[in-house]
Amino acid sequence: MGIPYFIIKTVLRASLQRESPEQQPPPAEPAAPRSPAAPALAAQGSAFAGCGLAGAGDPGTGRARSASRCRGTPQELTQPRRNEKVQCSNHDATHTLVLSPDGNLSEEWATASADCSKTRLVKELGNQDIVQIACGDQHAMALSRGGGLFTWGQNAHGQLGVGSQTTLVPQPQLVERLKGIPLAQIAAGGAHSAAVSLSGAVYSWGKNNFGQLGLGDTEDRDRPSYIGALEHWKTVFISCGADHTAVLSKDGLVCTFGAGGAGQLGHNSTRNELMPRVVAELWGARVSQVACGRQHTLVYVPSLDKVYSFGSGEEGQLGDERKPNQLIPLPINLPVNTGKSCWEKNRSQKVIEIIARGNQSIVLCKKNKNSYSNGIATLQDKEVDAWFSNSSSQHWESIKKNIRLIFSSEACISGSFLEKRDKHFKTSKEVSGVDISAVQHFYKKMSKKPKVFQEVQKEIEKLLPSLSSSPNSPENFRVYLILPFLLQGEDDGSFRSFRLLAQAIMKLQPEYLQTLECLWSNLETSFFKELVILYQRVSQKNLSQFVMEVRRGLRNTYSLHPHETETLQILQILYQVNSRTGFRVQENNFYVPQVKEIIQSCGTFNMALWKLTKYPCIFDMQNKILVHNMECNTLSSPFCDAGVDEGGLSQELFSVAARTLCQPSSGVFRRLASGLAWFPSEASSCEGTFLRIGTLCGMALYNRCTAPFPFPRALYKKLLGVAPALEDLEELWPAAGRSLQGILDEEHDHILESLDMDFTIMEEGGSMAAVELKKNGANIPVTKDNRKEFVDLYMNYVFNESIRKPFEDFMQGFLRGCPAIKWKMFLPVELQIVLQGHTKFDWHLLEENVTYERYKRVDRTIRNFWTVFHKLPEEKKKMFLAFVSGSDRIPGYGLEHFKFSIVDPGAPNPDEHYPFANTCSHILFLPRYSRKRILKKMLLCATEHNENFGLA
Repeated sequence: MGIPYFIIKTVLRASLQRESPEQQPPPAEPAAPRSPAAPALAAQGSAFAGCGLAGAGDPGTGRARSASRCRGTPQELTQPRRNEKVQCSNHDATHTLVLSPDGNLSEEWATASADCSKTRLVKELGNQDIVQIACGDQHAMALSRGGGLFTWGQNAHGQLGVGSQTTLVPQPQLVERLKGIPLAQIAAGGAHSAAVSLSGAVYSWGKNNFGQLGLGDTEDRDRPSYIGALEHWKTVFISCGADHTAVLSKDGLVCTFGAGGAGQLGHNSTRNELMPRVVAELWGARVSQVACGRQHTLVYVPSLDKVYSFGSGEEGQLGDERKPNQLIPLPINLPVNTGKSCWEKNRSQKVIEIIARGNQSIVLCKKNKNSYSNGIATLQDKEVDAWFSNSSSQHWESIKKNIRLIFSSEACISGSFLEKRDKHFKTSKEVSGVDISAVQHFYKKMSKKPKVFQEVQKEIEKLLPSLSSSPNSPENFRVYLILPFLLQGEDDGSFRSFRLLAQAIMKLQPEYLQTLECLWSNLETSFFKELVILYQRVSQKNLSQFVMEVRRGLRNTYSLHPHETETLQILQILYQVNSRTGFRVQENNFYVPQVKEIIQSCGTFNMALWKLTKYPCIFDMQNKILVHNMECNTLSSPFCDAGVDEGGLSQELFSVAARTLCQPSSGVFRRLASGLAWFPSEASSCEGTFLRIGTLCGMALYNRCTAPFPFPRALYKKLLGVAPALEDLEELWPAAGRSLQGILDEEHDHILESLDMDFTIMEEGGSMAAVELKKNGANIPVTKDNRKEFVDLYMNYVFNESIRKPFEDFMQGFLRGCPAIKWKMFLPVELQIVLQGHTKFDWHLLEENVTYERYKRVDRTIRNFWTVFHKLPEEKKKMFLAFVSGSDRIPGYGLEHFKFSIVDPGAPNPDEHYPFANTCSHILFLPRYSRKRILKKMLLCATEHNENFGLA
């Protein structure tokens, strides 16, 4: 039988007699959960199963006096009373968990005789500091202060969350899927379980025949599943009935799901709900407590000072003697003979607490809640300050214990650095909820106390190998963001831990690694840059060690250990994130200088260097060129042709060919107003032409020559598999690019409508035909809603569809002309420079790099030469450069590395001889002219006729 009025009366009176008058009530409004620095013991159980609380001195723990502590929101936590006994029972009181004041956890089962029970000490959890317990019909849950959730009992429906390998687990097992999540509260239903994190994420598992897991279906789950529908709900409390669940948000909203046959969901219906649904009748009421019985639900609204109930009332649990099911929340009529003594007389001092057991409802009118819901251990400012101010020997053991407790647990670390002002409630795959500045602040404090730092570092190092490779929630990823900023030291321990962290990250499944990348991309730029620098620094350390061991003969140059490349993998991933987010961090922050030492020590293109090229971000452009050259040398045939070419002749060939093929008269390329060359839309008349041109460009790259075709950046992006962007269209067709950007930026629909645009593009050529960008595109107007699709299709047509055949031929020829593959290390802008050469020059730097043979810098001929040269027009200077090197471009490695020599040829009659050059060796043979005028005349004549110019 249920216990209606008289139970309420008894508990109200008993509560008042037990309360201490000097205690002040905590605020009734919901507050974000906060974990204390010191342990406290509290029960959080299924609301229909009473969670008992009785003083150690009480003669008994009768069912009527056992109080469930099912409050809506844990308040500010205080030092607990250590003499409290906490107990939690299932709905029919056949299974009870008891947590004694000394921390021992035991469980009791009622036997066939109601007067007897069987008790067992849960000794498997003897070394755990248990802070919360919960009972289901036939399973139990216990949350430790170290963040571990343990379950045991029946598992027929997966209610233990440890998998479905067995239907009975007699001893507590760790719920692995939740081990990295900072839990605030746990709850058990009939055969389902739930947990809430400090950031309001809700997880459920077990029986789901009525949708009580809130996952949108009726399939059981044998492991915790994240309830995505409650994301950003700011959940602070969850309560489970036999087959239904109620969730309370920080804003005082209530939603329910699961079995609704008795109206226990409060939706004015007996329908089951598979997804969380807000109880509309309570909208705006700011509920502070919720409790689920077997088939009924209670809520408390402090602003109205009323308790509402809904669901089954067959045994009087809704406040009346007996009544049919109640489908919407209605206030409970409290007993009149207690109203003045408690409800009204002590109104200013009372605290209301609601409890729902199986078929019972209990309302406690108390002056203060004498026990508080406790959670896992997290860092608190006062505790941290105590670590650094009381690190004397007499306090050190206690400090070490706390450090060990927090930093040996993913969950405790994650819960220690949450963003303030509820921002952490927004945690998702895009938002970490971590306050990185708080992490850095803690590190700065810690770094000033070596003992504390070493102890924290030791615990982190032990934790790292156990990090999960299959995170269950966005909250699991916080530890990967926090730990790098706690390991900023430059000691061996920090570097070792960083390597272990890199190993853990690289063990993540691809889908989870993508989530971490997303979180990285949303870091503030300053934090992201620091993260890059940290991984770059460890990579430098690893490769410095490798170089040192190679030089000492301790290692051969063909081997790199996995731990030496894992931080490089992270660095490369961070580089990719950086490129996707607009290069917030400059590329030189990714360079690892030791790469050049390895290239020089290797001498040949070996396996170690091959491995390093998988991480091109660590190479600057000069080192990429060195690698490319080494690979090309390795691939070159050892047999030579009859002719001899040391670079000058071939360079001239590529220069002349590029200029000739790009002449408008050749008709090969479209020459645009921008001055660039682009593929024609129809290349049928040029069959095989672009295959040959691609081969020519590939050969130039393979032979380390420039091929100065005026191609746009888009071509080099396509060669490297990078999609061209709107800026690339603007480079080719400035007006079209600006127009498309304007369409994307336009905020007014009527302006877009006035443009009268549809999904077609006018193809240039003789017919100026309109091409549809999508099926029936001529009849689809461009609007604010579809403009992004229009721009994407426009870009795709220009850069892909319209030039598909000529580009495919060009690409095929390019790969044929350059059998090397490491050119793909280059960025598009770098590949463009390597193939086209530099077009801007510092001619005074060129002068500084010149060496002299049989000349001195102060000789009159040399002084006259540079006076004449610097007064020449830019085009004449470029012609001189082509005369000396075979190209009017500076090679990709840059002018600062371009050197040439001026040599006195020793001509008997200098004024009668033209200057001549060895283009392969970049040597200018300059006769000792008697006058500046003669020098200028002879120099211009030679340079203006430099092609096919040679000695007889």
